[in-house]
Amino acid sequence: MEIQSNFSLKNYNTFGIEAKARQFVAVHTVAELKTILEENKDEQKFILGGGSNMLLTKDIDALVVHIDLKGKTILKEDDDFVWVESQAGETWHDFVLWTIDNNFGGLENMSLIPGNVGTTPVQNIGAYGTEIKDTFVSCEAINIATQEMKTFTNTDCKFGYRESVFKNEVKDQYIITSVIYKLTKRNHKINISYGDITAELAKNNITAPTLKDVSNAVIAIRQSKLPDPKELGNSGSFFKNPILLKSDFEKIHQKFPEMKYYEVSETEVKVPAGWLIEQAGFKGKRFGDAGIHKNQALVLVNYGNATGQEILAVSKDVQKTVFDTFGIQIEAEVNVI
Repeated sequence: MEIQSNFSLKNYNTFGIEAKARQFVAVHTVAELKTILEENKDEQKFILGGGSNMLLTKDIDALVVHIDLKGKTILKEDDDFVWVESQAGETWHDFVLWTIDNNFGGLENMSLIPGNVGTTPVQNIGAYGTEIKDTFVSCEAINIATQEMKTFTNTDCKFGYRESVFKNEVKDQYIITSVIYKLTKRNHKINISYGDITAELAKNNITAPTLKDVSNAVIAIRQSKLPDPKELGNSGSFFKNPILLKSDFEKIHQKFPEMKYYEVSETEVKVPAGWLIEQAGFKGKRFGDAGIHKNQALVLVNYGNATGQEILAVSKDVQKTVFDTFGIQIEAEVNVI
């Protein structure tokens, strides 16, 4: 393991932001990770996974530890289910495709989400009616201060909408090293409740979709709306969809009857942040090399040489305008560093 100094992180964040790490090291095993943590106890540390859910607004004055643990294992299975463990450094989309190739169901609606497996429980990532919490069994994590391993169960993680214990009570205390998912082997619960998926399947004359069909539909939809980070720097959805109390939403809806929404409970409604941003006039707007994608208003992009500060300024402008227009506060889903 070589610790490098003044290391460029441009290729380690999907926004493609040029920022430097004071020191940088990649770890490939849990043993290497324990050694680095133990030997650098007094160093400020910054843990880096796939770099897909962050906006770097400055250089990182710390030891950046890149989690590059690889491997997939079938732990056990019965006639109906299989328990699969993936190391944290596996690319999420590659892992999803592997499960589909093995006819393991449960992750297909989350195809093409950027990032690595280890960060999926942190955000409780989700798409098209599914979330990590639906298939998550547990994860192994290492305590940064003591190097002790701990197992977090589904309940321990306190999953919410793009929330978990790792963003709250134990934030910056643990590094996830592997994750276990319970997936179906038969009687798959095919979820095509979202109109986009239904329309994509119909376009291809598919009436009895397989796991692969659903995955392909999701990939086609995402590729039509979302830019490839390798071609145009971005971090996927920059903002969360706001969840409002029905009583508050009804007052707003009277003023904006065309506003789209989805019921999430008897008392709450989710409003698509992309719709709010588009109605506020930001879709496709460009401010120098920072901007909002032309096909999806939820996605902020780096057209080449934007700084993190410039993209952050655009995001704050979007938030202020949406609030001034609709009285709705939208929160960043991306971690601003």
